[in-house]
Amino acid sequence: MSKKIVFMGTPNFAVPILKSLYQNGFPISVVYTQPQKKSDRGQKINKSPVHLLSETLNLEIRTPKTFLNNNEEKIFLKNLNFDLAIVVAYGQIIPKDILNLCKNGFINIHASLLPKLRGAAPIQRSIMNLDIETGISIMKIQEKLDSGPVCNSYKIKILDNENYEELSTRLSKLAVEKIIENIEKIFEDGSKFVEQKHSEATYAKKIDKSEGKINWNNDAKKIIGQINGLSPFPGAWFLFQGERYKVFKALLSSSKGRPGDVLNQNLEIACGKNSLKILEIQREGKRLQKTNEFILGAKIKKGSNLNNV
Repeated sequence: MSKKIVFMGTPNFAVPILKSLYQNGFPISVVYTQPQKKSDRGQKINKSPVHLLSETLNLEIRTPKTFLNNNEEKIFLKNLNFDLAIVVAYGQIIPKDILNLCKNGFINIHASLLPKLRGAAPIQRSIMNLDIETGISIMKIQEKLDSGPVCNSYKIKILDNENYEELSTRLSKLAVEKIIENIEKIFEDGSKFVEQKHSEATYAKKIDKSEGKINWNNDAKKIIGQINGLSPFPGAWFLFQGERYKVFKALLSSSKGRPGDVLNQNLEIACGKNSLKILEIQREGKRLQKTNEFILGAKIKKGSNLNNV
């Protein structure tokens, strides 16, 4: 295939898609990914998952901090004379002057059923909203966030008690299955892009770490959605006796009590409506544990109240 493709992506979600394009013989001329970041302690430089794969595949990598007013990247892409850009969770705004450089456009694989959940965190928000289904949308990027016309959407059911990492993996696999045929249709001028119903748009803003704090006065279903949507990162958490505990998995139960009450030694916690049973938990500074192991030396006992921080 003589066509030139630019790939733009950053997290694990984008890795199988780039790998599939490469393995199926699509010529990736260059990969754009977010710049390397220092670790929390500043002793290590972390490359994005897409960066690491691109090195393995010996692909050219570019990591600009921004495309806004970036003449260097504009000239580079113009001279490349590429045929298509595939964008998957890249994490940067692509301005109009860059978008106009490609006749077939910049095609984005977005992890929601547009126009629902435009924005940075559609997978997490779909779980936290207790949605029963989600999917991917293949769309043409325009200046306004996730507002471009869509050529295809593909639905999947959100599984019972599925967390962010698990759903993200399934959506990425779905994208791998569908992107090849969509690219081929685009090159054959066989794709029809349909304008979104903008009046029905909803938004999935970036997750703030403060959203992880559990409010035991909420409905247990809502809290479980919060736990699953934020698992494994950044994690849903509560404070008890000055220490932070992250909850990674829980099941709905029907026992009742005062919100925050620890109802038994199996870490069944009363909520504003119903209760939940914690299955996986991590004490601050310790490793993640299953509940039956955690309770052996835990300060949290039957009769404790987790609202009494």
